[in-house]
Amino acid sequence: MGNRAVTCHSVAMAWQGQSPAPSVPAPRVGDEPELLAAARAGDAQAAHRLGRLYAQHGDRAAARFWWERAARLGSVDSAFNLGIWHEKHGTLEEAVTWYEAAASSGDAEAATNLATLLLEQRGDSAAARVWFESAAMAGSRTAARRLALLCEEAGELAAAREWHRQAAADGDVASAHDLGFLAYAVGDDEETVRWWECGARGGNADSAYCMGLYLHASRDPEGAEAYYRLAAKNEHPGAASRLGGVALSRGDLRTARAWYEQAAGAGRVDDQRMAGFVCVELGDTAAASHWFGRAAAGGDAESAFNYGLLLIAEHSDLAGGQHWFRQAARAGHHAAAVELSGLLSATGRQAEAEAEEWLSDPPPPAWGRPAEPELTARAELAAAATGRAGGVALDVADLTEVLGTWDVVTRPLHDHSDVVGWLTRRSGVHKSAVEHLASVRGTLLRPGSAPWPSPGELQYVLTTARDLRRRLGIR
Repeated sequence: MGNRAVTCHSVAMAWQGQSPAPSVPAPRVGDEPELLAAARAGDAQAAHRLGRLYAQHGDRAAARFWWERAARLGSVDSAFNLGIWHEKHGTLEEAVTWYEAAASSGDAEAATNLATLLLEQRGDSAAARVWFESAAMAGSRTAARRLALLCEEAGELAAAREWHRQAAADGDVASAHDLGFLAYAVGDDEETVRWWECGARGGNADSAYCMGLYLHASRDPEGAEAYYRLAAKNEHPGAASRLGGVALSRGDLRTARAWYEQAAGAGRVDDQRMAGFVCVELGDTAAASHWFGRAAAGGDAESAFNYGLLLIAEHSDLAGGQHWFRQAARAGHHAAAVELSGLLSATGRQAEAEAEEWLSDPPPPAWGRPAEPELTARAELAAAATGRAGGVALDVADLTEVLGTWDVVTRPLHDHSDVVGWLTRRSGVHKSAVEHLASVRGTLLRPGSAPWPSPGELQYVLTTARDLRRRLGIR
């Protein structure tokens, strides 16, 4: 075949519109007379090369003319170029015809383009799969990955793994990353590590981050930190957040601030809150107000409470403090409700009545306890796993609350042989609800032991977790 890269570049640069093809293009100054003569005599390769010359000179119509002649004489490269030509000009039926002509001769790139066009323009996934498979069998990494994703969508996970493996073996780090998740979802630790390590070595920041989470969940914080740093080199916000936590655990506030602010700048509300706390510890109340304010505006109750405190303490802004206390209290922040009632009681009878209401009928308590890093790592991995391939990602905060609640309510128990029975007797929550909570927790900690919980199921066990805390007097 001819030089495909040069041909495609010429087409992309030269053709912006469509003109009718002439009967026989006249030679241009500098054209090789022998090439033109050979093309007119029926030499397919000469006609293809002549089409390239005309494309490079900007003569779209002449290029198309000679490529059509070459394609009809059997030039696969010319058929491929005509497919590109028609796709760019919106004549999709002709594009399909020419791509199919090239693909039927074994051209993997044409088969990939044809499959993509059929899938994205016609929505014909069945036909697209046929051509993706043809291209993948011919060695196309792109086609192998696209085919793997189609198989995932169809629930054909065994086939998806095989095509992902082919793509990954050919250097596709995105497929290596996906293989890590497919292995994690079924509890295959060896394959999980293999493919996420492969993706991380190939420069995939998400793979490096997931590998860090996996090691953190496996209680290997040193190994996790190395992968977080690898991901952070590519400005992965989650990795920056984790490194902020590592620095904070070591008492290195300035480094923690730098990492948290990097993550916070990506719009992560939890990290905006943490940046605010670290700035308070460093005595930078202006920066703390900035980060608490951003997180509070994003709906974070703890940040709203702390922002209110700063407004009152630093600026004597009672109205602003009252506003943010109210926002936090509505979200279930108990301390904010107490502070709000105190402010309201001092401002008149009508406000005092509202204060009584906040104290007598407080909102459901929000989850404000920091969970163990191992649990938050499992929560993040579960959320990422459920959000793949068009799925609905479970909420990390909800997952963390479920795992953290179980950790807190069972902490006083020394004998774990009958945890469900003990919790049922102590709290009065129905045994089946506690068993369901325990089952979901087990799935999150031991992937593959059961299917991931659905969003509705997560909300059900979240209600149970909150009921347990309420009945046991745990905020």
